[in-house]
Amino acid sequence: MSEHKINTEPTTYETFTQEEYMVMKDELLRPVQHIGKWGKVWIGFLVAVCMCGIYAYYIQETKSKYVTVALRDYTMWGVYISNFVFFVALSLIGVLMSAVLKLTNFEWYRPLSRIAEVIAVAAIMLAGVSIVAAMGRPDRLHFLFLHGRIQSPIVWDIIVIMTYIATSMILLFIPLIPSLSTCKNHLHNKPKWQMKMYAWMSFGWEGTAEQWKILKRSIRILTIMVIPLGVSIHTVTAWLFATTLRAEWDSTNFGAYFVSGAFLLGVAGMIVAVFVIRKSYNLENYLTPMHFDKLGRALVLMSFIYIYFNINEYLVPAYKMSGLHANHLLDLFTGEDSTLYWSVVFFGMFVPAIFPLFKPMRKPLPLTIIAVVVVIAAWFKRYLIVIPGLSHPYLPIQDVTDSWRHYSPSLVEMTIVAATFAAMMLIVTLFSRFFPIISVWEVAEGKLEGKDEIINYK
Repeated sequence: MSEHKINTEPTTYETFTQEEYMVMKDELLRPVQHIGKWGKVWIGFLVAVCMCGIYAYYIQETKSKYVTVALRDYTMWGVYISNFVFFVALSLIGVLMSAVLKLTNFEWYRPLSRIAEVIAVAAIMLAGVSIVAAMGRPDRLHFLFLHGRIQSPIVWDIIVIMTYIATSMILLFIPLIPSLSTCKNHLHNKPKWQMKMYAWMSFGWEGTAEQWKILKRSIRILTIMVIPLGVSIHTVTAWLFATTLRAEWDSTNFGAYFVSGAFLLGVAGMIVAVFVIRKSYNLENYLTPMHFDKLGRALVLMSFIYIYFNINEYLVPAYKMSGLHANHLLDLFTGEDSTLYWSVVFFGMFVPAIFPLFKPMRKPLPLTIIAVVVVIAAWFKRYLIVIPGLSHPYLPIQDVTDSWRHYSPSLVEMTIVAATFAAMMLIVTLFSRFFPIISVWEVAEGKLEGKDEIINYK
């Protein structure tokens, strides 16, 4: 809502005064108004990591096999596709934390929605970057668009990724329009180009009743659209594996298995992001212990759902122990990948399923520690999906050296992966420095202090 027209929204603000609104607005605009020394250092560090990644990619494209020695005919995808699947999973954070909660009228989503949407957009963009990093001939990428065959699951993935990026960016931008007007009217000492950007991007927003009606209708339509798109993008990503002839990926459970894991990762990623933003920008009044309590409960729920689909994924082939399935499962359960596999099971599923059941573990700091562990385990889980699956082809290559059967990423590969994480954090950081990371009008509209679910929180 426009600050100078707070009463243009049909909702009445009987318990939310103009003075309270102005205080809230000033607090939520503070990160945009001023960037401190440590904020600049953080941005500089992220830029430096990204530049290292760009240089590593240049080395990879000019020296090829001499710097990615483990990427051979057996493991041709490597850590890049593990990274791609991780970012695709993380992008579902917007579907869960914004769309689902919004449509089910859980009012505590309001301070979280924009954070989730920014992370979703950044994650899906970096998923695309990970695919390009894995390509041997990125100069031929446009052939996918010009000559792609609809029978190919890769083309399905391209279609849903592009559609999801577009929808997510629109869903991020539409609710941002009133905030752009807020920035235009109330920020001070900012460069002229920045103020012109706010004026241009706000499209003459004045906060009239008709504008609010159009805004709300547009948000609802986009919110409904993004849910099947978000589920589709990770389901189609699962189909990329399931339609490839590898023992580990020969599963009709893969779609639900991937989506449930993505929702668990989304909640964990949201907890980490909320904690960092809360501490960095002193937003404890808006990102409260209540939000961590709710997110902790969601983490437990998603963990049990994910455990169920993991049991589905491994129990049946383990019961039969036939052919290449047996070789693959023995590697995971007792072989060279067993330490990593059981660590991922314990830290990535049972820790978030059990520990947050106890209320002290749903406090901000302990819950964030649990979430960090889950995020790390989630990345290695994607690694275990991709790499061991490639190591057990149905038609093994004859007379190859034993080293071809084992994969470990090179320094160049890990530098590029690190750069993708730095780029995602840079996108979120820069966004929060140019736009309110918590929506002023959504928090004001929700009047969080007056909602029963807030009042009754203990």
